[in-house]
Amino acid sequence: MDLGLAGKVALVQGASAGLGRAVARELSREGCLVSLCSRDAGRARTAAEEIERETGRTVAGFACDVRDTTALARHVEATVERFGGLHVLLCNAGGPPRKRFEETTPEEWNDAVRANFLSVVDTCRLVVPHMRKAGWGRILIVTSIAVKQPIDGLVLSNATRAGATGFAKSLANEVGKDGITVNCLCPGVTRTGRLDSLVAAAKAQGQTEVQALESLSSGVPVGRVGTPEEFAAVAAFLASERASYVTGTSIAIDGGAARGLL
Repeated sequence: MDLGLAGKVALVQGASAGLGRAVARELSREGCLVSLCSRDAGRARTAAEEIERETGRTVAGFACDVRDTTALARHVEATVERFGGLHVLLCNAGGPPRKRFEETTPEEWNDAVRANFLSVVDTCRLVVPHMRKAGWGRILIVTSIAVKQPIDGLVLSNATRAGATGFAKSLANEVGKDGITVNCLCPGVTRTGRLDSLVAAAKAQGQTEVQALESLSSGVPVGRVGTPEEFAAVAAFLASERASYVTGTSIAIDGGAARGLL
């Protein structure tokens, strides 16, 4: 299937590893010119070089902390200057710490709001004008299945991801006539670095890796954890020309773990 992405410019946040890197790689394979970022400049450059070798497409790596509005502006400006436009955006920031409400501090709330909500707003403010100019755009926001089914002990994520979802729905209503779609991607239990740390902790307590993964995926109907590549495949479709009539949605990529009807 031709996704119609050849020559499109994609900006992918949090792409030195995990879900962001998988999406950057998949978009590059589909023909996008990819501008990726990470807080660590060295890791960003390494990821860009490795994806470029794998796909044969041009990939640029930049340092950018999505909590820093000045850094966000620099990344968008550098992307447009290098590639001549901007068509696809993946907003992606690491999740806040696992805590119950009474364990949280005001500083942790401020950081979670800055990283997982305001960074989305700020990035879209910078990117939407370029998409309007092109008459075409795809905005993807990585949230969590917590927006469909709040997860105990993740109050920071439950609250801020829900805020980003409300913003995405509002933005989708405003920019749809400009050829821009806005959708949220809701990952479930996926084999990223964060999950690997949970596996390592379980192994330290005497479980095998197989036992740890079975425990982590016990509530997943398909019976296993997901892969970043499976997540990236859905992201690439929603970023494509083929998905032009899909907007304002939150799509779970969770193996069926969320039990709600919608």
